Amino acid sequence: MTMLTRQLADARADHTTLASLSPELIPADMSAAYAIQHELLALRGARIGGWKIGAKSAEGAIQGAPLPSSDLHVDGARLPRAHYAPLGLELEIAFRFGRDFEPSASAYHEVEVLDAIDSMAATIEIVASRFAQWPNVDKLAQLADLQNHGALIVGEFTQYRRDFPFVAPTLGFTFEGQDVVKATPSNPCGDPRRLLTWLVNHCTQHHRIAVTTDMILTTGSYTGMFFPQHAGTARGHIDGLAPVSVTLE
Repeated sequence: MTMLTRQLADARADHTTLASLSPELIPADMSAAYAIQHELLALRGARIGGWKIGAKSAEGAIQGAPLPSSDLHVDGARLPRAHYAPLGLELEIAFRFGRDFEPSASAYHEVEVLDAIDSMAATIEIVASRFAQWPNVDKLAQLADLQNHGALIVGEFTQYRRDFPFVAPTLGFTFEGQDVVKATPSNPCGDPRRLLTWLVNHCTQHHRIAVTTDMILTTGSYTGMFFPQHAGTARGHIDGLAPVSVTLE
């Protein structure tokens, strides 16, 4: 277990940030960063409740992080604002599968993965960091820190629709009644379903762990990141999905 793992675990438990990051603690590569993610959950005794996955462009490389089940909350959750510093909010779409994907000798095909999508929901991710200097922090260190995950608030799931306008859904996102969407809503990865095959094979091939029907797979922001400066309630609505909200106290 690395020193960075222990520092991140302590910071998460205490809701604090690390004043600095020693260069020798930065993960050597992506494999090392992913290993720290799983060490971090193991050290906390946390079960994987879901995953966050994303990409910066429609053809860009995909990254992800496991989400501790204790960080998943239902619609209408009330959470202490002081537990998350910094604190950004994003409106996303999450999926669940109708079957498990177990570790396998061969990779799963995209058709098989997409055919397994069972349901979808609107989510609000709280983006937070254990590094005081975020976002000016090494990208691999951010990846190790569960890719800057704070918490995920999950709306009610509805039946999956293949014809849903995933690239450009109609949506609204407000904080204390004020619109916080500053640009045309879009997910930088394009159609977020393209992330799911990567995730299934990342888990089953590289980490030899299953992707199960109870896992919530959230797929990146349609609204960019909004940084609330005070307590209040964020409300998100994506047409065709149940609304989702969180109150920061």
